[in-house]
Amino acid sequence: MDITIHATFLPHTDPEASLAFYRDLLGWEVRADVGQGTMRWITVAPSGGGSAVVLEPPAMAEGLTDGHRTAIAEMIENGSYAFINLATPDLDGAFEKLQAGGADVVQEPADQPWGARDCVFRDPAGNTVRIQQA
Repeated sequence: MDITIHATFLPHTDPEASLAFYRDLLGWEVRADVGQGTMRWITVAPSGGGSAVVLEPPAMAEGLTDGHRTAIAEMIENGSYAFINLATPDLDGAFEKLQAGGADVVQEPADQPWGARDCVFRDPAGNTVRIQQA
């Protein structure tokens, strides 16, 4: 089989803040921006094709109770709901740019016991963004 990842989804709580992070700080292109206000689905991706990330309003699935929505909001807020793992050939440069741009630093670049060198940020919604040296 030849199956690739087309898109994955991350929640956003503030579409403009998410655009500032993914478009302006990471330098990704906006492929689509559908909806209005906080009810927007924004597709972003590294320039040049490949997989994309759809930033979506949280807790939109049918059948969710108020309790579910509260739990999801709490998990997003503390960074345990969603995460993404990215890679770059210049980890230190990416870290410096994101830190200078005001991104929420969780972990500075460090060598991990499993062999990766990486750093960790939280995007404006609280999603964990781990970036490793390619």
